[in-house]
Amino acid sequence: MTTPQTGAVTVAALYCFTRFDDPAALRAPLLGACEAHGIKGTLLLAREGINGTIAGDAQALDAVLAQIRALPGCASCDVKFSAAPAMPFQRMKVRVKREIVTMGEPDIDPALSVGHYVAPHDWNALISDPDTLVIDTRNAYEVAIGTFAGAVDPETRSFRDFPAWFRAHRDTLLEGKKRVAMFCTGGIRCEKSTSFLRTEGIAEVYHLKGGILKYLEEVPAEASLWQGECFVFDERVSLGHGLAPGTATMCRDCGRAVLPGETCAACAAPDSA
Repeated sequence: MTTPQTGAVTVAALYCFTRFDDPAALRAPLLGACEAHGIKGTLLLAREGINGTIAGDAQALDAVLAQIRALPGCASCDVKFSAAPAMPFQRMKVRVKREIVTMGEPDIDPALSVGHYVAPHDWNALISDPDTLVIDTRNAYEVAIGTFAGAVDPETRSFRDFPAWFRAHRDTLLEGKKRVAMFCTGGIRCEKSTSFLRTEGIAEVYHLKGGILKYLEEVPAEASLWQGECFVFDERVSLGHGLAPGTATMCRDCGRAVLPGETCAACAAPDSA
């Protein structure tokens, strides 16, 4: 059952790394179930699993999530709930992709090897340790409106750029550090980034279980090391502590998130004309 939410619409962010022999065959049944229950959003299917964010009435979401959890290997599918004052999506899309989160490293398999999960209430102690290298695995436009204090921003435009960035800066990043801690919005990118670092020979790799969303849900603002707001991929734009709607809006010109009183850094750049 979904977690009760205060708001007109319940939003479910989910992912599961599992093996689908024929993801294309799953598309029509899932799309049909979502449309039949008035659910909107996006689901991605690939041979490595399922990923997406969907929204609707709580009971309708329960029905669709039950169908998703009935898929091979999805019984314990990771789902994070939040609320929206209105439907944050225009339509329902179910797409078949090569990867459910694109990294471009074909030998990476999070179902076989990932980093150590860290619960939100243990995260502060880990990232406050000077021996810990903290990396924000999200893209630059997401980091721009909020991140954890002291985290390294790779300044990537796409998650596909992350492996090359790490390999290029590895020695500098790891100098004087004993371990690496990484985080992302809901946890899925860290499944791949921690798996990637382990293949690169780094044993002590950790990631925030449930991502920023779970941290903002469970850690009170007065105890938080999070600074700013968390970008989300729907019409809410951003969320704050307690998963309350944020204050960011979308830039009309480029679609990036902008906080109140700020101008879009991308559009204000000299080479953006």
